[in-house]
Amino acid sequence: MTEEIRPGLQDVVVARTEVSTLDLERERIVVRGYDLIELARTVRFPDVAHLLLRGHLPSSEEQAAFCRELADLAGLPDGVVDVLRRLPRDTHPMDAQRTALSLLAGYEDPQALEDPSVEAAERALMRILARAPALTAASYRALRGEPVLEPNPGLGFAGSFLWMIQGRPREPEIVAVFDRILTCYSEHELAASTFTARVAASTLADPYAAVVAAAAALKGPLHGGANEAAARMFAQIRMAGGERAAEAYVLERLARRERIMGFGHRVYMHRPDPRAVLLREDLEAFAARDPDAAEMVRCYDVVVETMAREKGLHPNADLPIGLLLHLIGIPVELMTPIFLCARIAGIAAHVLEQRADNRLIRPRAAYEGPSGLAPPEGFTPSAC
Repeated sequence: MTEEIRPGLQDVVVARTEVSTLDLERERIVVRGYDLIELARTVRFPDVAHLLLRGHLPSSEEQAAFCRELADLAGLPDGVVDVLRRLPRDTHPMDAQRTALSLLAGYEDPQALEDPSVEAAERALMRILARAPALTAASYRALRGEPVLEPNPGLGFAGSFLWMIQGRPREPEIVAVFDRILTCYSEHELAASTFTARVAASTLADPYAAVVAAAAALKGPLHGGANEAAARMFAQIRMAGGERAAEAYVLERLARRERIMGFGHRVYMHRPDPRAVLLREDLEAFAARDPDAAEMVRCYDVVVETMAREKGLHPNADLPIGLLLHLIGIPVELMTPIFLCARIAGIAAHVLEQRADNRLIRPRAAYEGPSGLAPPEGFTPSAC
């Protein structure tokens, strides 16, 4: 093969999509024609999920019906929670979440799972999206031996999500920030997890298999795990002395050629991530209310300034989200599972699009190994 090889499929276009695109010239994330940042400012995550799954922003009647459907489907089968309680206590919640997602497939009608239609896939994906917050919270609380809380639809999607994690209703301004985080994470074109889901869907694997495949890809620190790494970094900086230690912390790690998580992006490269620009505003609001948060935000700014000066890199969404989730009181190990919950909306849209016009995704590789080899003379086959 003599074709150009682009490691990591850098800038290789592999699909046509109506779901989203990254408009680098205008520094926008376009989701079905809308600027994602404007959506995050003006609508709620369920509205964005409706846009992704159903193709348009909902009318008031559609909003009510969609929220009712999410609420009606939000609970977990008892058997799923029982399995979560039996997992080893040191299981990462992301691994527990992935296991439980796969387990949920067993509660589907087998014939429905085998139905290759877009309509059948949409019904299954809607159930996955609705149950994802309860699954995430249960994965954490069950592993800690804590009571698993039922969804609280009266608090809204984001408010119920926080309730199931933290066991108390949160302030409206906190819920609003959490909702914006979910929207910012909801869709981002062909990120590794979304592409993985489309590859699985192209084999006509069921929607649960596609989402589980995406979860496996999302766990890696170069993708979803970056928010956890960013949160841990800020905790380490605070322990080292806070704002006065932030620059030295970054410089020491750069000198050791360590990666500073939450910076740079395969697509944006040396451009700002629009989501990070938006969410910096929410950090400012935290800083205005709480002196401890203000200290952490000053650390954030020092890290950003140091990375811009030393490496020419801007923060991606994971940097402010890692700090925001910490300030909301979210445990670090739940940050990537929360990312997956939000991204399921975008993954679902891509899985449905793949099903609607499917072709098995099967690339080639440039072979560089030997050829023409034969077993050595007198080679004896193994007995097993």
